[in-house]
Amino acid sequence: MGDPTILIVDDDPKIRTLLRNVLEGDGFAVCETASAAGVHETLAQGHIDLITLDINLGKDNGVDLAREIRRTSAVPIVMLSGKDDVIDRVVGLEVGADDYITKPFHIREVTARIRSVLRRSVRTDAASVSSADASSADRVLQFRFDGLTAIPEQLELLDRNNIECNLTVGDFKLLMIFLERPKRVLSRDQLLDLTGGTSWTPMDRTIDNQIARLRKQIERDPATPKLIKTVRGVGYTLTSTVTEVHAPELGPSKA
Repeated sequence: MGDPTILIVDDDPKIRTLLRNVLEGDGFAVCETASAAGVHETLAQGHIDLITLDINLGKDNGVDLAREIRRTSAVPIVMLSGKDDVIDRVVGLEVGADDYITKPFHIREVTARIRSVLRRSVRTDAASVSSADASSADRVLQFRFDGLTAIPEQLELLDRNNIECNLTVGDFKLLMIFLERPKRVLSRDQLLDLTGGTSWTPMDRTIDNQIARLRKQIERDPATPKLIKTVRGVGYTLTSTVTEVHAPELGPSKA
C-alpha cells in the first residue's frame, strides 16, 4: 500500500498550500481543489483515502457537497469551518462527516485528527473484510467490557441482559471515546475536543452531564460509579478492561 491520499477542498489557496505542505511533510500524498466540480472529478479519477472539506466554498456549500459525496462514497470526511456554531457542527456530522474542526486551528491538530479518522476507517474496513469472510453469519466489531457490549457499526449498547440501552448518538460517541482509550485519564478539554465540542471552562457542565447520563446506563450502581471514575481536578477514566472482537451480529433482547 502507498501513502494515504488526502484531497484538500478549500477555496482559500493559502489554506490549501499550508495543508499541502504539512501533510506532504508528514508522508501523505495530496490532491487539492477549490470546488465541488473538482471533488467529483478527482473522486472519479482515482482512490482518495480522506477529504478535508471547507464548509464554505464560495458558490458551493460544503454541507451539500458532503451529502452528495455520501450518496456514492464512504470516503472519510473531515470538515473545516470558520464558524464555531453548534448547529453547523451537528449538521456537518449528521450528513456524514467523520470529524469537524473550527478555524483558526493549529495545523498539528488537523493532522492528528486526520490520522485518527484514518485509523477508524482502517478498523472499519477490517471489520468489513471479516464480515465478508464469515461463512454462516455477519460478523461485526464489538467492544466488550464489564458484561456490556458496544457495537459501533449499529450505534448500539447492549446491557448485561443483552437488552439495548437507550443512548443518544452523542452519549454513544462519548462512550466510544472511553472504550478506545481504556484506563487512560481524559481531561474535560480532551473529551470536549474528541466529541467535537468547544473548549471547556470551569462553569461548563456539558461533559459532566453526559457522564452522568452514561453512568445511568452502564454502571451497576450509578450512585457509586466504578466503571467511569472521576479523577478529581483532572477528568475521568474508564477503569474496565475492554476487549475488541469480531463476532456474529447480536440482536438485542426485548426489555
